[in-house]
Amino acid sequence: MAVESANGDVDEPGWEVDPDDDWGVAVVATVGRQLRLRREAAGMRAPDFAKAIGYGEGLVYKVEGGKRIPRPEYLARADEVLGAGGLIAATWEDVKKVRYPKRVRDLAEREAKAIELGVYVGLSIHGLLQTPEHARALFEVSQSAYSEEELDRLVAARMARKSIFERSPAPLLSFVQEEVTLRRQVGGPMVWRQQLEHLLTVAQLRNVTFQVMPTDSGAHPGLSGKIEVLKFEDGMALGRSDGAFNGRPVSEPKDLRILELRYSTIRAMALTPRESLAFIERLLGET
Repeated sequence: MAVESANGDVDEPGWEVDPDDDWGVAVVATVGRQLRLRREAAGMRAPDFAKAIGYGEGLVYKVEGGKRIPRPEYLARADEVLGAGGLIAATWEDVKKVRYPKRVRDLAEREAKAIELGVYVGLSIHGLLQTPEHARALFEVSQSAYSEEELDRLVAARMARKSIFERSPAPLLSFVQEEVTLRRQVGGPMVWRQQLEHLLTVAQLRNVTFQVMPTDSGAHPGLSGKIEVLKFEDGMALGRSDGAFNGRPVSEPKDLRILELRYSTIRAMALTPRESLAFIERLLGET
């Protein structure tokens, strides 16, 4: 929805373009140029166009200059005013990918192609398992001084990755979480309860295996950091661990075997899926 800016213009907080994202910069620049050319071809000045679509003149210049990522409502209104027959609105299919940071987009693309995913997390609940409120609380305490706009963008990016749960055929997903990540009341008691309830729901999906690593389990291979292993339909695999190979992704069979062995050991030491569900239920019952 459009909002009135301090100078009286009707503007909308859009998404800023990440200058380090070459592909994203090119996409936004191309869409902006197309919008400008269509506006000029229609004989409309920027101020008149801004008034017609219900947004500030400053935003129009930023979008056409490739400095601001347009929202779908902006594109739809521009399409209508310029009589583009859906061609402008259709650019949202490319634009919507740019709104997410490049590193998040790359991760989401890998997850979207995986047929198997195994993850151990020791410091926080894995992004694929987080509620929007829990994710926002984590970003807010990161001391990165995010604006509300940036927070919205980061949370939306994290939630978009959860489309992996809606894929058909469903991928096999395995998660091992340290007990402490479930006890830490990120965002306060209410957000914490909602997060645990969400975990109960996700953990009972047929394609999901969820396990808790008890704090009193002793030393295990995950103490050096997060471990993630993805397998793909073509037989290829990709793994990464904070505590191995300098944290870089690996695909060589000998390297993957090390990560798979570590993850298998972690799963063997963790509570069983049934015991893990019971553990979460007990946590909820304690409040």
